[in-house]
Amino acid sequence: MAAAVKTRSFGASALIFLFSVFSLCQSLLSGGETFHRKLSVELNPGSSSSLPPGGDLLHVRAVGDNDTLHFLFCSQGAPTLLLVHTNTSSSAVKVNWTQFTDRSHSGGLQVEPETSILYSTALVFSRLLEYNDVNDTADPTSDLFPPYELRDFSWSRFNLSGPTALLCGSAANFVNGSLCLQLSVFEAEGRGQSWPRLLHTANSSQLTVWLDGVLPRASQSRFLLELQAVGDGAYPLSRVEVHRSIDDEFTPSIFKVSRWVPSVNGSSDVPVFIQWKPVAYRRSQPALEDATPCRHTEPRLQSGEEAAPGLVRAFYAEPETFGLNVSFGLAGEPFYNSTKFLSWTLLVGSGSPPVDSFSPLVVTMMAVGLGTPMILLLLGGVCVCARKRTAATATAYEPIN
Repeated sequence: MAAAVKTRSFGASALIFLFSVFSLCQSLLSGGETFHRKLSVELNPGSSSSLPPGGDLLHVRAVGDNDTLHFLFCSQGAPTLLLVHTNTSSSAVKVNWTQFTDRSHSGGLQVEPETSILYSTALVFSRLLEYNDVNDTADPTSDLFPPYELRDFSWSRFNLSGPTALLCGSAANFVNGSLCLQLSVFEAEGRGQSWPRLLHTANSSQLTVWLDGVLPRASQSRFLLELQAVGDGAYPLSRVEVHRSIDDEFTPSIFKVSRWVPSVNGSSDVPVFIQWKPVAYRRSQPALEDATPCRHTEPRLQSGEEAAPGLVRAFYAEPETFGLNVSFGLAGEPFYNSTKFLSWTLLVGSGSPPVDSFSPLVVTMMAVGLGTPMILLLLGGVCVCARKRTAATATAYEPIN
C-alpha cells in the first residue's frame, strides 16, 4: 500500500511538471498580446518645398498610450538618426527650415512641448575607412587609406515605403558603387526577415548599412565604419556591453550581442541603446558561409562640433559626442574584393534592449528531452504498482465458508 501511495504521488508530480513545461511551450509558440504603437510618416515636415536644399528630413512618429517616440532621419551632411522620447502622446516636431539649413546655430528643430522630453540621442554615420591588409592580420592601423567623409557624399532623396526609408550615396573618389542605409521603424514586436534576423520591439528602429560594388583601393582591402553617438550630456552612450547566449537559431554561429548604452550607475535599466550582433555579410542574399565577424573599439569622447551634421546642430545646443569604430573581417577571412559587398545591421531604441530568449523550437526540444524520461519513469512506476497489487491478490488466503 505504501508503494502504491508513493507511486501515485510521484505520478502526480510528474504530470504537474509535464503540464507546466508544455504549457510554457504552448504560450511561447502561440505568442501573446504585444505592445503596439501607432506610426505616422512625414517627409520634410513644415517645408514649403518638397525638395529642401541639402537633403531630406524624415519624421516617423510612434505614438503609445501615454508617450511618443520621434525618429528623425536626415541626409543633410553625414546620415543621422535622432531618437527623441517624450512623456505625452501629443508631442510634435517643429522645424524652422531657414535655421535648419543654415547650420550656424541650434534651434532649427524642436520637439514641443520641450518639457515633455525624457531623453534623446543621435546616431551619426560619420566616416568609412579602408585599409590594405597586406599581411592578413586584420589590423586597421597598418595601412589606412584617406577616409571617406560621409558628410561630403552626394545623397539620394529618400525612397519611402511606409515606415521604411532607403538612402544611397556616393562620392567623387567612390568608384562605381554606393553606400546605402535603410531605416525601418516598427509598430510591434517582431524579427527581421533576413540575417542577422534581429529581434525588435515597438520601441526600436532598425538600420541596415551596406557597401555595394565599390571598387576597393587595394586587392586586400578591409573596411571600418565610424559611428558617433550624440546627446545632451544627460545619458551619454559611453560603454559597450557584450552579452552571450547559447541559442543561435536565428543568427547561426553567433552567440553574442553588443549593446552601446549609457553608464547608469551600474543599473541594468537604460533609457536608450544601440544594439547589434557582431556579424556582417558578404552577399545581399547571405548564406552561412557569407558571414564575417566584426569588432568594435571602445567608445571615446570626441570634439569637433563644427563638423556636426545638420540634424545635430539644429537640435542640440551643447552636444556631447562619443565615437567608436566597427571593423569588418578577421585574419584569414575573405577580403572585400571577393564579393564587393558588405552589409551590417543594428537597432536604435528606447528603454531596455530586446533580449533573445530560448526560441520555441529549443524550448520544445528541451521539453521533449526532459519529458520523455519522466513519462518512462511514470509508466514504470505504474507497472510496478500494478504488478505488486496483482501478486498480492493472487497470494492472499481464500475465505473458508
